[in-house]
Amino acid sequence: MIREFGWIDVFYLVAAARWTIALTVAAFIGGGIVGVVMAVLRVSGIAPLRWFAFLYVQVVQGTPLLVLLFLFFFGLAIVGLPVLPWIAVALAFSVYGGAFLGEIWRGALQAIPKTQWEAGSALGLSFTEQLRYIIVPQAVRVAIPPTVGFLVQLIKNTSLAATIGFVELTREAQLTTASTFQPFAAYMIVALLYFLLCFPLTQWSRHLERKINVAA
Repeated sequence: MIREFGWIDVFYLVAAARWTIALTVAAFIGGGIVGVVMAVLRVSGIAPLRWFAFLYVQVVQGTPLLVLLFLFFFGLAIVGLPVLPWIAVALAFSVYGGAFLGEIWRGALQAIPKTQWEAGSALGLSFTEQLRYIIVPQAVRVAIPPTVGFLVQLIKNTSLAATIGFVELTREAQLTTASTFQPFAAYMIVALLYFLLCFPLTQWSRHLERKINVAA
């Protein structure tokens, strides 16, 4: 039955945005954990670990996010491990985010001059201690702007979760459109909500980039 687009539909869309935010947070935390591991492996002195991290990054970055979603949702079910859409989406986005965050943070670590590593080595610090006390505190300043920029991309990419039935902002818009046949109104609200989520982060990223450039 077709009905009119009303305020109740706006409420449902706004309520669905909480799942977009929750998915983004889960993906960023999971991807951050994987990213830290990949970044450290990429700068380690053990060649097999560096090659493993390099291969992981290349494979994941070369695979469409939609394919990862299908692999975790449909692929695991085929081998007898069915998972809920929420879990499949969180896993897929964590794997995806880990590859990109790992590269961002690897670049930040390698942006620190080699003389800093040599100074830590001269002081008798281990690889872990060099990272903790010398390299990471400097690399954080370099990594913050691109990390926030990737977070904005992650928010927008959560819309792909609708393809496996996870009801976030975009999926709710699809359901609303199916019952009201007013896609323009529904997707205009969706576009506005995505803008309200992303624009503050974009401005914050630009502010941090200007601040860091001035401090440098």
